Amino acid sequence: MMPAAPSPLPLTVLTGFLGSGKTTILKHALADPALAGTAVIVNEFGAVGLDHDLLESAEEDLVALSTGCLCCAVRGDLTRTIADLLSRRAAGEIAFEQLVIETSGLADPAPIVQGLALDVALRGRVQLARIVTTVDAVLGRQTLDNHPEARKQVAFADLLVLTKGDLAPTQTAEQAARQFNPSTAVATTENGRLDPTLLLPPATPSQALADILARTEDAAPDHTEGLTTVTLVRPEPVPAIALTLFLEALAEACGPDLLRVKGLVQIAESPDTPAVVHGVQHVFHALDWLDAWPTADHNTRLVFIGRNLMPGWPRLLLQQIEREVAAAS
Repeated sequence: MMPAAPSPLPLTVLTGFLGSGKTTILKHALADPALAGTAVIVNEFGAVGLDHDLLESAEEDLVALSTGCLCCAVRGDLTRTIADLLSRRAAGEIAFEQLVIETSGLADPAPIVQGLALDVALRGRVQLARIVTTVDAVLGRQTLDNHPEARKQVAFADLLVLTKGDLAPTQTAEQAARQFNPSTAVATTENGRLDPTLLLPPATPSQALADILARTEDAAPDHTEGLTTVTLVRPEPVPAIALTLFLEALAEACGPDLLRVKGLVQIAESPDTPAVVHGVQHVFHALDWLDAWPTADHNTRLVFIGRNLMPGWPRLLLQQIEREVAAAS
């Protein structure tokens, strides 16, 4: 009997616009024992500002911390850096159980998420757990008004973190951010400190996603400067082949205009074990399967965020594909 393949390591992406507080959050989180066993990858090591008393040892650009974390600077291509860390872990040189990537303030999250899904060396070894986006309470609305990079970072978020609440009320920044991602979860910092467990994968697979989707409704889309959010909620299970064809059709029809798709799908062939859907632009991660539904709600729930998505279009597309599958069977 062949041994079971090891489970992929969960990865969290920490993003947010310049000056929104990512580095401060990361510095405090790395000092917390809750992140023991975490490999943290940053774009520029010098920008992290680690306290000297945290350092245990340094080898090239890999730093071990007294709390049990590893901190690594990107040596060129991000996916190669991750693959190198995984190889060193497999060889017993280093030890970690999850990864966190801090992006630069102007980064587009799409290539990062796509690289995780498409890179052959990472396939089956790393799995996206969540995207955390920081939003500055002081300058958040102004930043979102003026910078498309910030709007895209917010649109991709599974969790929005409102920072600098000690300097300004967070309501204005939250309202501005929710125009681009109305259903996502929200957290706040206290004097630059975020609950470090929010940078770790949820204890129950896809529980964070389920919490987000539990707040969605099958409603008309929200439009803001071309960005549209459409939700699809349905009680009927979806045939597995119809879901595959549906995701392929979405990728072909929308391409880069479809920024994010996330959701839980009830599959007709296995209604008690929902499929987890993660998509970024034209790239969809391999389906993940839960052992059971995380809540009593077993409805299919999908959230689509993109540019100028037509109301009801995903529902009509799925229905048409289901009819064609039924006719061909």
